[in-house]
Amino acid sequence: MTETFDIVPGGGRALWILLAVVVAIMVGVAALLVQSARGARSSRFELSPAGLRLRGDLYGRLIPPAELRREGARLVDLDSEPSLTPIRKTLGTAAPHYQAGWFRLRSGERALLYLTDRHRVAYIPTRRNYSLLLSVQNPDRFLARLREIASD
Repeated sequence: MTETFDIVPGGGRALWILLAVVVAIMVGVAALLVQSARGARSSRFELSPAGLRLRGDLYGRLIPPAELRREGARLVDLDSEPSLTPIRKTLGTAAPHYQAGWFRLRSGERALLYLTDRHRVAYIPTRRNYSLLLSVQNPDRFLARLREIASD
């Protein structure tokens, strides 16, 4: 003959707290994914006498002209310059056709990326021990304007 015994009911409070934490994490991750998706389509790079402002997702910032090194700024194709290829994400987004945030390049250099096209990339070194790799719609015009505002 089988006899069944129920478990002593546990305190449900800990489970509800755990559930709330899990839901909060999921909402946070979803918000980051939405922000990254928006960044891949609507990021902007504004050049003014105040410097280079990166707008888009979490990695946006203003880089003053004195920090930009115009003498090293150039247009690159990452397929032709493998040393500039991002190989390790340190803090950022790495999705197909969109890389944004902090990465290490094959050369070991640290870089802040906003990449959607690997063939026409504006490479801009800074005086802050990192470089920028930006997929800009009109890279020739962008680099010409950058040279106007950046100091050497």
